[in-house]
Amino acid sequence: MDTSGPVDDRVALITGASSGIGAATARRLAADGTDVVLAARRDAPLETVKDQCERAGVDALTVPTDVTDRTAVDALVEAAVDRFGHLDTAVVNAGIGEARDVPLPDLSVDQFERVTATNIHGAYYTTRAVLPALRESDGALVYVGSYKGKHPSTSTPVYAASKWWLRGFALSVSGRVGPDGVAVTLVNPSGVRTEFGSEFRDQTNNSALDASTTLDPTDVADAIAYATEQEAPVAVTELDVNRRDIFERF
Repeated sequence: MDTSGPVDDRVALITGASSGIGAATARRLAADGTDVVLAARRDAPLETVKDQCERAGVDALTVPTDVTDRTAVDALVEAAVDRFGHLDTAVVNAGIGEARDVPLPDLSVDQFERVTATNIHGAYYTTRAVLPALRESDGALVYVGSYKGKHPSTSTPVYAASKWWLRGFALSVSGRVGPDGVAVTLVNPSGVRTEFGSEFRDQTNNSALDASTTLDPTDVADAIAYATEQEAPVAVTELDVNRRDIFERF
């Protein structure tokens, strides 16, 4: 993205911003002087993140949004542009996973539909809505993918498939809008200690993963910030953020 102007003129929109990677990214960008637009389904946690960002001295806007609702996503982006006049960064982060190790015949259709609606349809709706503003600003579009978007996952095949789709979509979008000046980056973290898994699992990543060997949300936020800081014509196309022993399993 073009960083020739003052840092404090930048505006970033983040989905899934109420907790985990999204909240950490909002705080990280705010610390750099970027105004933030925070979107997620839950209003109260968004307000907490907003307060944290504003303490860094930036302007923060919360827009409670369900990314599976195309009209709501369009309204989110409209609210962002109405408030700030432009948009420099969009972080497509909202996502959910299914229950682990459930035989496919036993996995409820509701889980399948909710995962695909959030991780696939939500990413598409967000991309569709933010691209006009990002084209105007030569901005950055960052997708939060997953290690499981590059490797099979027998325990969570629907989630993995959604992230394989996201990877193909992100790289294809890059080919389409890169010539227009938009920097597209896919960030693929391995397991991160967050509340991810609260939808359908007995344990969230916070309780299931070992803190001493697992990524923290700030690690992923730093990678996202790095991607957005690149000056044209540079773009970080794909960035894997893994625990150091990630390939031991092979």
